[in-house]
Amino acid sequence: MQKFVEIFPDRTALIERGLSLVLAKLQAAIQSRGQFTLALAGGNTPKPLYEAMSTQSLPWENIQIFWGDERYVPPDHPDSNQRMARQIWLEKVDLPESNIHPMFTGAGNPQVDADRHEAELRQFFGVSDGEFPIFDLILLGIGDDGHTASLFPHTEALRVKDRLVTVGNKDGQPRLTFTVPLINHARCVVFLVEGEKKCSALKQIFAPEADEMNYPARLIQPQGELWWLLDRSAGSEIER
Repeated sequence: MQKFVEIFPDRTALIERGLSLVLAKLQAAIQSRGQFTLALAGGNTPKPLYEAMSTQSLPWENIQIFWGDERYVPPDHPDSNQRMARQIWLEKVDLPESNIHPMFTGAGNPQVDADRHEAELRQFFGVSDGEFPIFDLILLGIGDDGHTASLFPHTEALRVKDRLVTVGNKDGQPRLTFTVPLINHARCVVFLVEGEKKCSALKQIFAPEADEMNYPARLIQPQGELWWLLDRSAGSEIER
């Protein structure tokens, strides 16, 4: 694993760097493999990145969009990660609908929907049971509690090693989420983090030793590159 940590003076600089990194990985993936597989994060931090992506002139037919996690709500619900990305980015560009791969949330049973999305991922990437797809880029954030995707502290999802998609739990509310090993097979993982409220969690995530069950983002150690892009208030207490 190659690890990079960059700290920026403000959100604008953070997002500009995030955009340049995504575009560089996109170009390299398409040149090398003919397509770019990208898993999106939810939350507020990546919104301006998605807005910036919507203004780019890109080979959209070669870009495949996924999500690293999803709230267990209908796709038109205000809390839906899919809805957010569609509204501010995906519906504004000529991205084929067949290139958009949302997590299913309509079965009324989170495990059934997790199984269905796992089957779609295996079919798309052509991997069998026991194998893991390799995403070109997975975008992530962290919560104040150190969670990432829908991998929350002291939940069963953190222990899942043999699946691609599992059911996360946020205060009793189910979520669908990529598993730790799926994320860790990525060629590149990029964390976008801003705000003073993330500072204490980051300090533990970057500490030489800390409990991974308390701070699940510590579990993210991809086989490829790991990028931490932080604004100054979030990264003020970490050592690079």
